[in-house]
Amino acid sequence: MIDCSEKLRQLRAGKHLTQEQLAHRVGVTKGMISAYETASKAPSLEVLIRLSRVLGVTVDYLVCVDAPRYVDLSALDDSSAALVIALVDKLGHNSQSPSR
Repeated sequence: MIDCSEKLRQLRAGKHLTQEQLAHRVGVTKGMISAYETASKAPSLEVLIRLSRVLGVTVDYLVCVDAPRYVDLSALDDSSAALVIALVDKLGHNSQSPSR
């Protein structure tokens, strides 16, 4: 199981951000991002909220509460949103079925 500091590092890397870039977007120092990623310090609630917005995840997900990720479908028309939802449902069912 991945710990929360590693999750933060992976999310940052997945967005192709350096610690310095993430720090600038969140309003903290590069050293603080490093401290969060090594679990030597924990971010405040305010910083957690900013991190979640920049990284596109919920605060629950960021702090390792088992919560699903969300995808913003608001820019899609109803038909396109329905296709995305159907695809996610299909992928979810496939990942839960036993291997063959």
